[in-house]
Amino acid sequence: MTRSRDQAPPRPAWQEGWIRSCDRDDSLDLHLPLPTRIVSNEEYAPPPQFPEQRRVERALLERADALAPTLGLDRRQFLRTTCGMAAAFAAMNSVFGPFFEVDAAELTEPAAASGRKYFVLDAQTHFVDALRNPAAADQKFLDYLVGVRRFGGRFNPKLAGREIAPEELHRLNFIKEVFLDSETAVAVVSGLPQWTPDTYAASPDRMAETRTWVNELTGSRRVLCHGVMSPELGQRGLDAMRAQAEKFKVEAWKGYPGQPLGPEGHGWWMDDEKIGYPALELSRRLKIRTICAHKGLPAPGFSAEHCHPKDIMKAAIDFPDLNFLVYHAGFRGIDQALADAARAEFATRAEVPWVSELCDWKRRNPAVKNVYLEVGSTFGMTVISFPILCAHLLGMMIDAFGDDHVLWGTDAIWWGSPQWQIEAFKRLEMPESLAKRFGYKPLTTEVKRRILGLNAAHVYGVDPEARIRPVPEDYIDRLKKKYKDSGLVSRSDIRYGWITA
Repeated sequence: MTRSRDQAPPRPAWQEGWIRSCDRDDSLDLHLPLPTRIVSNEEYAPPPQFPEQRRVERALLERADALAPTLGLDRRQFLRTTCGMAAAFAAMNSVFGPFFEVDAAELTEPAAASGRKYFVLDAQTHFVDALRNPAAADQKFLDYLVGVRRFGGRFNPKLAGREIAPEELHRLNFIKEVFLDSETAVAVVSGLPQWTPDTYAASPDRMAETRTWVNELTGSRRVLCHGVMSPELGQRGLDAMRAQAEKFKVEAWKGYPGQPLGPEGHGWWMDDEKIGYPALELSRRLKIRTICAHKGLPAPGFSAEHCHPKDIMKAAIDFPDLNFLVYHAGFRGIDQALADAARAEFATRAEVPWVSELCDWKRRNPAVKNVYLEVGSTFGMTVISFPILCAHLLGMMIDAFGDDHVLWGTDAIWWGSPQWQIEAFKRLEMPESLAKRFGYKPLTTEVKRRILGLNAAHVYGVDPEARIRPVPEDYIDRLKKKYKDSGLVSRSDIRYGWITA
């Protein structure tokens, strides 16, 4: 498929040797239903491909070559079907063991795919302002959307007569990847604080504008919006919070305590009574009750110390009327020791740095009910690297915090369409070895329903029933049909994030 790419902005020296996953996939013709190596949104260093991931890659390609002719398809066509998705998880099982539920009929019968429906609220999604930070985009689909725009009066008069501008490309691509190519019903758009307005990947005004744009087109509440908080900037940071709350009516705050801002930045703590607490008190006065913090996954340019989630603990106790969402669940990342422990099925080492500490704290403080763990990127990177580590993390979090305090997030669009992650979570089963050793309970359908959407719906005040019922005039539903009738492939399988070359 032809794809155009603008020149990416210069990268810091510590990112030398990184390439976009989609470029590597193009060069090797590896457009797979799920990624076989970890991608990064530039917030953390992506590790090289693990040997197990290479084995999955080979096993999947061999299955695709064998099964595609039975459906009259070539390999690439097969991999973009529901059968191809099922074959990917069958390949995972062949390497790691039976972690994923796959029916043999799914490999050759498209209609055999599970029809079980879930309400999905993705608590962590991103888009990129194409004018400031260009990224890969599916040009064929964008050309198609230009045609839809010109044809727009047929089913959405608000589009008629408006030409697509460059800054809208990723907004449209965001809609495609998140809403058209996945089961996601509601998405939270999250941002990254910056020192100057021209360095935002997606600025607060673009995020709020996208929320308005999508929700007006759909006639429903499909997008929620974070404001960015930078209390380490003192009064300037507080004034920025107040302005975002008044102008954009944001639903929550996203803070990066580990990200240095400004020429002398060095990170900050949520429980710092001189820096963090004034921002929390302001949020309380502004009646914004949800505070999201990037924890774990320290980038080389971050203060790793301030990426530790320990500051959430005291802040949550001191501000019981606020909800604290620990993004990435505080997961520090996969290092050699953790990879070795996963390969040994945690026979000798069960601790997962930072997450275990957070869970131990919660067990000692069972009365605290305002801390939630969000799994964006943590689920994505562990489920394709070591499913047993992924299951161990989920079991640990559910055991300590309860299945009503774990939130779904995917870090899309860096990982491409979030559908493969949704499929992985729906299929993942708790291995017997972990259940026996740690007492972890099964990942039942009801547990998955809560994590995939119902928990975040409660936090953000979203009515899941209103999203599940069909909306007759919904733009997304109509565009989905138009997209399907156009003859375009159902998924692009593009990974927008970065990998180690």
